[in-house]
Amino acid sequence: MAAKGKGARVIIHLECQTCRKSGLPGVSRYHTTKNKKTTPDRMELKKYCKFERKHTLHKEVK
Repeated sequence: MAAKGKGARVIIHLECQTCRKSGLPGVSRYHTTKNKKTTPDRMELKKYCKFERKHTLHKEVK
C-alpha cells in the first residue's frame, strides 16, 4: 500500500477579535481544519465567546 501524501487540509486557529482588542486577560480560541487549495484566504467565522457571553467574529491567526 502506498503512503498517503500530506494533502491540502491544515489545522488553523481562530481567535476572538473582541477579546483581543479589549486587553483583558483571556481570549477565546477555537481550532479547526480548512482546505488550503479551496480557501487560500484567512477564515472568519462567528463563534461563541465564553468571555463575552455572545457570538463574536473569530479570525484565523498564524
